[in-house]
Formats: sequence, C-alpha cells, structure tokens
Amino acid sequence: MGALDSLDDRQREAASVLRGPVAVLAGAGTGKTRVITHRIAHGVDTGAYSPSRVMAVTFTAKAAGELRGRLRALGVGGVSARTFHSAALAQLNFFWPTLTGDSAPGIVDNKVRMLGQAADAMRLRPSTATLRDIASEIEWRKVSMLSIEQYAQQGRPISGIRPEQLIELQAAYEALKDERRQLDFEDVLLACAGMLETERRVAAAVHEQYRHFTVDEFQDVSPLQNRLLELWLGDRRDICVVGDASQTIYSFAGAQQRYLLEFEKRYPDATVVRLETNYRSRAPILAAANALMRGRPGALDLVPAKGGADDALAEAPTVTAYDSERDEAEGIADAIAAHIAAGVSPADIAVLYRAHAQSAVLQQAIAARGIATTVLGGTRFFSMPEVRQAVLALRGAAVAPTDAGFLPTVRDVLRGLGLTDEPPEAGGAQRDGWEARRAILRLAEDAPAGTTLRVFADDLMARAKDQHEPTLRTVTLSTLHAAKGLEWPHVLLAGWAEGALPISYASSFEHVDEERRLAYVGITRAARTLAISWSRSAGRGERAPSRFLAEIGTTSRGTGSLREVAPTSRRAARRG
Repeated sequence: MGALDSLDDRQREAASVLRGPVAVLAGAGTGKTRVITHRIAHGVDTGAYSPSRVMAVTFTAKAAGELRGRLRALGVGGVSARTFHSAALAQLNFFWPTLTGDSAPGIVDNKVRMLGQAADAMRLRPSTATLRDIASEIEWRKVSMLSIEQYAQQGRPISGIRPEQLIELQAAYEALKDERRQLDFEDVLLACAGMLETERRVAAAVHEQYRHFTVDEFQDVSPLQNRLLELWLGDRRDICVVGDASQTIYSFAGAQQRYLLEFEKRYPDATVVRLETNYRSRAPILAAANALMRGRPGALDLVPAKGGADDALAEAPTVTAYDSERDEAEGIADAIAAHIAAGVSPADIAVLYRAHAQSAVLQQAIAARGIATTVLGGTRFFSMPEVRQAVLALRGAAVAPTDAGFLPTVRDVLRGLGLTDEPPEAGGAQRDGWEARRAILRLAEDAPAGTTLRVFADDLMARAKDQHEPTLRTVTLSTLHAAKGLEWPHVLLAGWAEGALPISYASSFEHVDEERRLAYVGITRAARTLAISWSRSAGRGERAPSRFLAEIGTTSRGTGSLREVAPTSRRAARRG
C-alpha cells in the first residue's frame, strides 16, 4: 500500500505536494499528524526526500516521539523529528567546540532557583510565586526577541516587585548565568540563531544537512522560533507548515498566530490546503465548536466525516447550572459514575477545566464514588517510581533463565512488586501505583504472539524514550491547555462561568479571544458526548454564566448548539 492510499481527498492533496511552500490549515480532528507523516513517507518513497535531510519540528518531545513512531510504522527511519529546543541544542553542541575551542555552556536546570539566588544578592525576598512569574516574563521577553531595555519600555507589571527592581533582577540573573557559564532554554534558541547569522560555514553546513522542513502547530511559533526557522531555511522555500489559528492558546508564552495567518502573504505562490473533515466528533459537537469561532480570523468550518443514523441520533451538548462548585463537582462525579455503569471505560472519560485549582474538589467527589483519576501534568508515567522499578525488574528477569512463559513471568514480577488482583481504594499514591503496574501488565497481555521478555523490556525502554505512555484505565482530569492534542469519547467541561472562563484577568479583546480559543480546544476534545457545567457561586461571590455559552446558544427546545438540562447530582437535587 502506498503512503497516500489511506488518505481522503484533501489529505492526499496536502501530502502530494512535496516541493515549494505549503500551508496545511488543519482543523481539530482532521488528521494533521497523519498528513505530516504520510507526506514525509511519500517523499521518501518517491525519492524526492532523503530521510536524513528531512527535519520535522514540533513543540513537545512527546509529539516528536509520536512522529518518529508513526514514521517507523510506515517504514521510514532516519528522519529528524525534534522540538525547536532539541534541534537548536544539538547544533550548538556540535558547532560550538569548533568555533570556540571549548565545550558548549551548560543548561540552567532551574530558572526560578537561579532567580532566587540573584534576588538574594540584591537583598530582595520575592515569594516563590513572584519568582515564577518573573521567570515567565524572562521567557516571554526572550522569545519576543526583546532586550532588557526594550522590555522595560513595555511596562508589564508583576505583583510583589517594583518595576525598577524587576529590570534590575533580570540583569542580575543574566550576569549570574554568564558568570556560571550557563544558558537557559531561551538562550539556546538565541545562541543558535546568532551562530547561524554570524558564521557562514555553520549556516552552509546546516543548509546542506537539512533540505526539507515540516513545522507542526505553526500557529504557536514565537518571533524567536520563526527567526530560527528562517535561518534554517536560508534562501530555500522547501517548507510545509501545519496549524489551526483557532487553537492558538499560548500567546502568553509568546506564540503569534500571525505567522500562520500571513503565510500566503510571505509566499504568494504557496499551496494552501484546508482540512475541515473532522474524524473525531459527532455533528452536534462540531456545530457548537463552529458557532463559537464563527467570524474569527482563520476559523475553519468543521464537518463530520460521515453522517447516518449515529449522527442523526446524537444529542446536542448539554449545559447544567449548579448552585456551588461543590454541587458542580458532585454532579460531574454522578455523571461519570452513570457513564461507567453504562459500560463506558473510565479511560474514555475526561473532565477539563481552566485552572489547576479547580481539580481538588473534582478529585475528591470522583474518588468518593470509588473511581480512580489521573491528573495530566503530574508525574509522567515512565517517571513514576513504581514504573521505573517495574522496568528494571523486568530487564533483570529477562537475563535470568526461567521455564515460565512470557506472560506468567511478567505477572510474577509485577505481583512481587505489589500488584494485586483487586485495586486499593481510589485516591492516593497506592492506587496510582496499582494503576501503573496494571497498565504494564495490559501492555504485556496485548503484546504480539512470540514476544519475549527481553523484547518487551526493550519496548518499554523505547516507549519511555519517546514518551509513548500507555493508557491508564482512569478518568482523566486536565486543564484545557494540557488537553490540547488529545481526545476522549466523553468530555465534561467544568467551570464555564464568568471569571473562570474567560478567566478574571482576561480584560482586553485579545485576551478574551484567547480564552475563546481555549474553550474551542475543550469542545473539540470530545468525540461522542459533551457536557458543560457552571456554578452560580464561588466562595461568597455570585457568578454569571460564561459569555461563550450565549455565543454558542443554549435552548431547551433543541434549536441551539447546546441543550440546557437540570442538575442531576443528588446533592443539587436536594438543594433545588
């Protein structure tokens, strides 16, 4: 089967154009990663690309690992799939010794700690939260390619420190970093860009090495990343960018969607392909997403891949109002319990919210029903002590002779580490460890026939390197930011009230628009059912429903994008 055979018409069009500037405007659920990998595979299959001269740039190590894994499955190896930082660091480490006769500087492992040390030298005592905010400001300044003097003119205040102290502290941080001969993550990009700009032989070597560029999530590039990409390209035009302006949710970190929106202005002869066929969500969910983004710059009109009885019977997303956040959490927990009672796997359910602070009451309510949860953004699966212990034990067992078969040996090793037939109570580290060991056992149970313990252990190590984490059979709790790029059959969106979404400090039009895009990301994570909720009070304050609910449209008569329902939790029902 050829690399293009399994693609739809628009996907095939995007994957077929192998030369010249290409922009793939890919809506949520339209198969953008599929297009990226199949386009590269098609280029290699036809001889248009040499794998070693292709660079696919992503924003996360996990996305880079997924690209490499999908390319391997298509029989393509040797492609460089890296984050901006990883690619820049590799080039710095390679060229720096040649240019300077010395090794490249080390990398700052904790920006907040170094800022604290710089503050101590200035006899300042900012709080840890203030130091974190300052670290974020330093990152924003650098990716926006501003000097400290230019930043000072921006007048961006930070609570807990005076403006003049903020500027002085940033200068002290830079001086301390130079004294220790270290770079932070943003410096890596700046140093790589500077090296390419000033050293012709370095630029020539990079241009010779990489001929074909693909950039994923192009709506999220910062001015610094865009400049580095220009330097990698030189005077060539063999670039393919993939993105969706409606999913620009990192403007606070320097992302500028204008690079995607203005791609055609920069390259008037560019091939532009719009992917609007959504393979994830049912029609009513897409209707709500389209309504929210209608008229916004770069918005795509998503359509379901197929209709029929399934979509005809699909209900509109629901919206439920509760008296308090506690009532909302109880109602969400009851809805999750009802899903599971109907045969839905907990792994197919996610609760998404705007801020981490909203997770505690949700975790408590869901755990009270004996349902385990996993919070995205916590400890990575392969970094969990229980998982690292299990991998080491399995690798050890692989070199010891045994008469038992592959699967019995895996079971024995995991039982020896504490895996029991019945899980402990939901909530807490013990249940988290049990779920992790059980996930490893499921991987063994799903392994192809003939798999050996050595092969299985090696596969776990490869998964850890690529951050290819197994699916835990737990309900996922996540912020909207962390949920980007993921999907679940059943999604519950919590906290759709003014002050929470849009968040209280989103005062300008641009900030509210970013919150709208964040809401859009939440809606488009859902495949089959979508339930939105909000509470009328938070503490002692009263709240109004999110303006985004009105923009989508709510009605009990089925003529809007959302369907209003009464609270279903037992507690809320008693209060009503």
